[in-house]
Amino acid sequence: MIDLQPLLTATMPLDLGEAPDGLLPWLLADLARARALDGARAVFIAADDAAARALLDTAPFFAPDVTPVWLPAWDCLPYDRASPSQRIAADRMAAFATLAAPPSGPQLLVTTVNALTQRVLPPSVITAATAVLTPGAAIGREALIAKLSTAGYVRTDTVADAGEYAVRGGLIDLYPAGESHILRLDFFGDELESIRRVDPATQRTVGKADRFTLAPVSEVMLDPDGIRRFRTRWLERFGAAATTDPLYQAVSEGRRHPGTEHYLPLFAETLIPLFDWLSPSDILIRDAGSTAAAANRFEAITDYHANRVAALTDKKAKLGAAIYRPLPPSALYLSETEYAAALTATNTHAASPFTRPDTPATLNLGARTAHDFTPERQAAAAGGPSLYTAIATQIAAAQSTGQRIILACYSEGSRDRIGSQLQEAGLANLSGAKSWQDALARAARAETPLIVLPLEHGFTRETLTLFSEQDLLGDRLVRRKKARKADAFMAELAMLNLGDLVVHVDHGIGRYLGLSALTIAGAAHDTVALEYAGGDKLYVPVENLDVLSRYGADGEGVPLDKLGGQAWQARKARMKDRIREIAHELLKIAAVRATREADAFQIDPQAYAGFVDRFPYAETEDQLKATADVLEDLAAGRPMDRLVCGDVGFGKTEVAMRAAFAAVMAGKQVAVVCPTTLLARQHAQSFRERFHGLPVNVRHLSRLVPAAEARATKEGLADGTVDLVIGTHALLSKSIDFKRLGLVVVDEEQRFGVTHKERLKALRHDVHVLTLTATPIPRTLQMALSGLRELSVIATPPVDRLAVRTTVAPFDPVVVREALLREHYRGGQSFFVVPRVADLPDIEQFLRESVPEVRAVTAHGQMAPSEIEERMTAFYDHRYDVLLATTIIESGLDIPAANTLIVHRADMFGLAQLYQIRGRVGRAKTRAYAYLTTAPDGRMTEGAEKRLQVLAALDNLGAGFQLASHDLDHRGAGNLLGDEQSGHIREVGFELYQSMLEDAIIAAKAMANGLRAPDDPLSPQISVDAPVSIPEDYVPDLGLRMALYRRAADLTDKASLEGFAAELIDRFGPLPEPAGNLLKIVEAKNAAKTAHIAKLEVGPKGALVTFADNRFPNPAGLVDYIQRLKGTAKLRPDQKFFVAREFNTPAARLAGALALARGLVQAARADPATPKTPAKPRPVAPGIFRAKR
Repeated sequence: MIDLQPLLTATMPLDLGEAPDGLLPWLLADLARARALDGARAVFIAADDAAARALLDTAPFFAPDVTPVWLPAWDCLPYDRASPSQRIAADRMAAFATLAAPPSGPQLLVTTVNALTQRVLPPSVITAATAVLTPGAAIGREALIAKLSTAGYVRTDTVADAGEYAVRGGLIDLYPAGESHILRLDFFGDELESIRRVDPATQRTVGKADRFTLAPVSEVMLDPDGIRRFRTRWLERFGAAATTDPLYQAVSEGRRHPGTEHYLPLFAETLIPLFDWLSPSDILIRDAGSTAAAANRFEAITDYHANRVAALTDKKAKLGAAIYRPLPPSALYLSETEYAAALTATNTHAASPFTRPDTPATLNLGARTAHDFTPERQAAAAGGPSLYTAIATQIAAAQSTGQRIILACYSEGSRDRIGSQLQEAGLANLSGAKSWQDALARAARAETPLIVLPLEHGFTRETLTLFSEQDLLGDRLVRRKKARKADAFMAELAMLNLGDLVVHVDHGIGRYLGLSALTIAGAAHDTVALEYAGGDKLYVPVENLDVLSRYGADGEGVPLDKLGGQAWQARKARMKDRIREIAHELLKIAAVRATREADAFQIDPQAYAGFVDRFPYAETEDQLKATADVLEDLAAGRPMDRLVCGDVGFGKTEVAMRAAFAAVMAGKQVAVVCPTTLLARQHAQSFRERFHGLPVNVRHLSRLVPAAEARATKEGLADGTVDLVIGTHALLSKSIDFKRLGLVVVDEEQRFGVTHKERLKALRHDVHVLTLTATPIPRTLQMALSGLRELSVIATPPVDRLAVRTTVAPFDPVVVREALLREHYRGGQSFFVVPRVADLPDIEQFLRESVPEVRAVTAHGQMAPSEIEERMTAFYDHRYDVLLATTIIESGLDIPAANTLIVHRADMFGLAQLYQIRGRVGRAKTRAYAYLTTAPDGRMTEGAEKRLQVLAALDNLGAGFQLASHDLDHRGAGNLLGDEQSGHIREVGFELYQSMLEDAIIAAKAMANGLRAPDDPLSPQISVDAPVSIPEDYVPDLGLRMALYRRAADLTDKASLEGFAAELIDRFGPLPEPAGNLLKIVEAKNAAKTAHIAKLEVGPKGALVTFADNRFPNPAGLVDYIQRLKGTAKLRPDQKFFVAREFNTPAARLAGALALARGLVQAARADPATPKTPAKPRPVAPGIFRAKR
């Protein structure tokens, strides 16, 4: 145990020596417990967010009863045009609300130097703005909406993040600061009737709440007093001429404007230092890096202010930038002197890992950083004893002298792996421990407990040593859990825009004109309006949306089809024949491959575990599954031909490296083939680093390699001395001989020419081939392809990657200059992306005049490929600091040093383009920044604004794969099946092409197994003269309504219909009659499909059924059904089925339609001889319009 008494009784700030980072979580947890006895708390001041989060993640393990309180700094620069992110603002206000009340138990406040140097609102303001709401409270729905808006909550259509709310009739969804769930408030008049907890991912209720605390989520509260103070002080400080400023005008109208928070001193009556929130009994500890962090912070504040003042006096506005009026630093920030005085006044102790001289102002805690096994790792790499043997030997030796050893692992998986490896290496008495007390007790019994604790470095103190996974295995990154955005939420974002091209399965390519309510026989029915050639209109009922699919993003110059014309049907028939050929070709290839033999690679588990441990990241589940699939293929004894598909940076290369390791350790050669010299060079560097110290000769072969080296590499491949070669398509030339080639890894095969693809096809007959692609593959197509092409999908991003901090703001030369210089001075590089080649000269001039400190190089698609590659290579080699380019940086470029992105006129890009461009940064351990700039006056279309909001909201990467899948049409299908498909896709649109391919593969599989191919899917039309819609006053947002219609059209059984109805009631309130009718129509439509019905019309005097192709699957069953209806039914000469009955009300007509469809289903199934057809898989895919044909 640590003796806390000297710290608790200190009357001056102490220098705490021998206090390494690994000890601080334990120390702070114990201090929080000790201070709780006096009703006080412990406070930790970190140098930055990373250090703060590391302590937040680990301190609760040492004392589970301690409540951690996280108070972050704003995640924007001083004098920025951007506001802090919604999540950060909500976290801050939740912390203030907690601190405003006395601690109810042990409490640990974790904050940063940046947060402490900023002035904040006093506790009285937070307390006055905080309310506790309980069921039965008479608050008034409108009054609560006004209060939420004032408190900084943002109104959205679907609540997904802290600080958002949505209103739907008598329901209000709200994500308060400090809550882990959304709260759904149900009002009856002005009375709050109930509070339910809602899962943010599923939007469904998970429980009830008996109360909640409503705290503000923004420090700027737009109440009448605050707005009045702001207007008065703005005029006093900046004069009447400044009233045209967009920020002043927005606030005057009660609206928030980006960057408003930086004018907090104009809103608040007074601001105070954060230190004034703390009690005299609180104990404060700051970490070793806090002194340097504070110096950098004050320097930055002064520098940013000086730049703003200089820009204000510069009469020549850069690229039309708007004026920024800065407040003096003292208004919002502490001075260096004030900060130093506050540290002294609060007896803030400074921790350091080093031993301090013995003086009254120092206290050495007697700990040091745990032993780092770097020498042992290097010795193992050089062929010495294995790393685990060295670790086991050292632990056993330490335990023999009475030392207690505890091992901290990042995850359950790594604990199991490290435990089993150490056991194999001969270390006995390993055990798992669930708590710190349990671990201490086990260690005292000479056991070696393994705990799950994401500690970066351990410590040694007296007779106790705690080793972290990083101490043992080298540089690792802590795995942090991220909130998952729901698939349904993503689907609701993926909406159609007016004017987009869509494809109707029977009528071809038309233009989407939006939702249109038609009145048919006095009943309103929502339809989707489409325009065709010659201005003809087609209205598709919302329950039949499955006949539509999105054409794709590349719709430039695509002609509309003519309604009723023959051209579309002819094109579709041609396409169907071609796709059928592709499907049969796939089956044939799969059958031939199953008969061939290849070398089976067996892996030495211990050597493989050592190689895996060199990977510094925590693998995703998808990555582990893909790796297991590949290793299983390599051991199967037949040639592997596997496609690993995953977004850029999702870890495909690591899968390839592990496959390469298996092959070279089995004595085979490996060739890695890349489409460009730059990519080949990147891979060569990565493979060399990863295989360093192993008996593997890694070489690089491309036109960038000197002739002598290239010649030596070719000779080495021929005589077998080169084990692993990375190069361009030059590796495929016939002049290169391999002595024992066992595995070929192909990166982005779709970017190779026809000749090289033919050579790859020839190779596939006798060696293992692993293909990597960044093109997403829709889930349904994955299912259809199962068994035909080995396919592994990595759909989850690396868990350890820091989210890219995304800012959307009007172009501001000061912000852009600061961003580029900040990256430059931390040794990194930046991308500057423009939408058009014509924009390049202006930006080049801006960079020359405003940021002369950086070296910029320009690249765009109109240059020769060799010139682009030379410039990209020069940038990769760090000969330039900024790459100014058009969208050519969108794919395939991996430059970990580039971590700042400026997008000029981001409103002119598509959502998927912006997502792909943003994926170029944030690929290393450092925080990346993306600045999406818009026109200086801030004007943009509603669609552009929505796109930018979506991208800014997708700060974490989880949703990216669905987003990329939804919009992969702008990249084409990536020649998934080794066939040049882009021309075919242009003829019918991407989604319909994919869907037709699915159907063709399923039909081919059925026929190969001696079954009848399934019929083309139907989309029966049901007409009942009843109102059918999701009313606008029930779901006001058009995009969300379209998404719900899309999901309704995809429902295929009673259970999913019931679940969807329950979700609608849960999210939006009781079902209105038209929405209930929609679900009944969908249920009738599903039954009609089974009964082979094309059209079912029900009127007041009867019902008329039109069968598809004028045939019924079971004529005998139909005759029997007609007889059972006792003279009320007949089959007309035109093969239509008529039932005479009174259906006087819409409800009766709906019930009649459903009963009739079900009756015909029974009739169709009556004959047991009816041939069975294999069911086509129907998973719900993300995206609003996905073809079902």
